[in-house]
This record gives sequence, structure tokens and C-alpha cells, in this order.
Amino acid sequence: MLAFLILAIVVSTILGSFNAVFSTTDTLENSGKYYDMAKNCLNRMTIDLAALYVTQPPFYKKPEFDDPPDPYRIVGSNVDIGGIGFAALRFTSRAHIALDNSSRGGIAEIVYYVQTRTDGQHVLKRADHLFPYPPFEETGGDPVLCQHVKSLAFKYYDTEGEESEEWNSDTDDYDHATPTAIGIQLEIGTESESYNFETTVRLAVHRKKLE
Repeated sequence: MLAFLILAIVVSTILGSFNAVFSTTDTLENSGKYYDMAKNCLNRMTIDLAALYVTQPPFYKKPEFDDPPDPYRIVGSNVDIGGIGFAALRFTSRAHIALDNSSRGGIAEIVYYVQTRTDGQHVLKRADHLFPYPPFEETGGDPVLCQHVKSLAFKYYDTEGEESEEWNSDTDDYDHATPTAIGIQLEIGTESESYNFETTVRLAVHRKKLE
């Protein structure tokens, strides 16, 4: 009886160790998967923002009341999706990606936005259109940059290093200037686990405040 008792204790200990190993392995696999996904996503966004296109004076002038929006404006906003706030960003860039095998290049309008799938999962998508830019619409055809998005935020920095959560380079509120840098905060994962990633992209070009 004593031998059986000792054997039972040993077996239980071994099985417990196996469970712990398998649990740790699953966690490492998940973290590796999310790390790779976030790395690819942030790399793509960095490339897009590094190739930012901004209209400079004298070609850019303060718009009159009835003027159309600047096609090369930078607009950062926050959108409520199912009670959760997600950031959206619209800008123009030379980093166009042709998805239709077209050799045509140029300055593209790029929009980052979060969309909810039918299973409730949030995904970060990237719209990319060459001029003339169509009115923006969320579509199922836009490529997915990142899945399992739990939160997304952008931080915009002016020439003095002041931080803002939103931006519109075509308005008096921001003196018609563009940011000098944009910070990206991305959280991905599931209900039981989260992984946070951050980076800041210093923009190669920016428009100073207009007097």
C-alpha cells in the first residue's frame, strides 16, 4: 500500500510538471505569434509614415470657408466601436502598394482604421488609393495589417514636443501645421492575455504653423 501511495504521488508530480511545460510552451508560441504580427504591422506603418507627403507653402495656403479639403492633409481622430475607442489616421504617402498588379505609382491616400469582424474580433486595416482619392469607405477588400486588436492609439507631436491625441492639419485649431512625429500604441491579444507594443516615427517632412 505504501509503495502504491508513493507511486501515485510520483505520477501526479510528473503529470503536473508536464501540464506546466505544455502551458508554458503554448504561452511562448502565442507571444511569438503576436510579436511577429505586431512587428510586421509596425514596420509597415513606419515605412508608410517615413514616406509621408505634405504640401508646403506657397503651394499650400490657408483654405477659405468654401474651399475643398487639402488632398494631402493629415487627419487623426478617435472612433467609438462597440464602446471601445480606437484611433484612425488619414494621410498621404509615396509608399503606395499596388494590389491590382498595376505599375502606376504616385502619392497615395492611406487610411488606418479598425474594423469589427462578424466573430467580434477587431482588425486593423489599411486603405490605399492613388489620386483622385475617392470618399473613404470601409471595405472588406482592404488588407489587414493586424488581427486581435484590443486597442490602438496615435500620439501627435508638434515642433515644441507637445502631445495631442488628435490632429487635423487643415484647420486653424492646429495652425495648419503637420506633426513632427507620430507615436503608435498597439495592444493585441485575447480576453485572457494582452501584448503591448509602441514605437514613434519621426517624420522626414512637416509643415510649420502658418501665421
